[in-house]
Amino acid sequence: MSPDKKDVLADLDWRQTANSIHEAWEAYDTVRRIVDVRDFSAQVSTNHVYKVTLSNREVIFAKLSHYGRYQDFVEDHTIINTVSNNLPYRYENFLSRALMKGKEIYTYLHEAQGRLTWVIFYRPVRVKKKLPRRLTMEQIQKMGKEFARLHKTCFEIRNTLDHNSKSMTSDIGELFVYLHTTQGQEEFGDSFHLVNRHAELFIEHVSREPVKELPRIPIFLDWNIGNFSLTPSLRLFSRWDYDWFRIAPRILDFYFFSRIVSDVGDKTYFHYLIDPLLEDRFILFLKAYHSVYPLLPIEVQLFKEAYRFFILNYVIKDGKYFFKDTFATRLRREAIEVYLPNIDRYNPARILRALNL
Repeated sequence: MSPDKKDVLADLDWRQTANSIHEAWEAYDTVRRIVDVRDFSAQVSTNHVYKVTLSNREVIFAKLSHYGRYQDFVEDHTIINTVSNNLPYRYENFLSRALMKGKEIYTYLHEAQGRLTWVIFYRPVRVKKKLPRRLTMEQIQKMGKEFARLHKTCFEIRNTLDHNSKSMTSDIGELFVYLHTTQGQEEFGDSFHLVNRHAELFIEHVSREPVKELPRIPIFLDWNIGNFSLTPSLRLFSRWDYDWFRIAPRILDFYFFSRIVSDVGDKTYFHYLIDPLLEDRFILFLKAYHSVYPLLPIEVQLFKEAYRFFILNYVIKDGKYFFKDTFATRLRREAIEVYLPNIDRYNPARILRALNL
């Protein structure tokens, strides 16, 4: 047995990975044996996904993670599985389903040499058509309506889901606390005041009562043309990669929608510039979205705060856990030198006029 790709990330030894998967499976099922494991991970992330072939030729996927808390891992994947089952027939194939043991999803906590790794097994997800790297105007409009339908459906099933303990304010609150420790001040050095100020601004702006009243729905956040597929008529068909899943206001998805429809298109060497939120192509997308599931003025105003949250939480606070070292270092540097200093370039007035809000 050997990994499919030679460059398995250095921070997760292949032998330990194989042992984690085998041990997790043997605790789940002793009838079907594992005969092959191959690495299917996105080579930008510290999370790992493996294609597992069983002795009866059945294929499943194992996801391994070693960041955060095991309880949060179980909570997130339990909610994802509920979303998968509760979405209407139109989304029958949209999300993969986790393997169950009895009435609960099966997860496994593996410990070896002081390292904790949590494991979950998923059924394969079917894949159809993918978008091109740069969308046409017609494709932008169709995707605007498609994502609006998805958000509307997620809103309709929101009360069937378990409580999610994470929130945007709690995540940024953790960053704020860490900044004021000796270790945090040493780590951030000259950039301490910049990051601290943006954390304060975020908490101030989202703590207002109208913001707290926005409905929280299932959000997948990291949308890119490589992690979802569509039917030939451009209806959403399937989505994989649930690393940044959370229950949150729908505003969190829009920065990534803007990247999908941006003029530069999807790039292998990526940045998280605010520019896609400023493009005419994004306004075209929003008009189509708004025609199906209307946006509120406060939501348009909060696109900037959703972007600020993403940069603070996923790039600055936790980037070293989500990205390979080479990406994490570059993205954090760009966040401090470029992303946060340019955040006020976003002006909601232009979008509000375009949507007649």
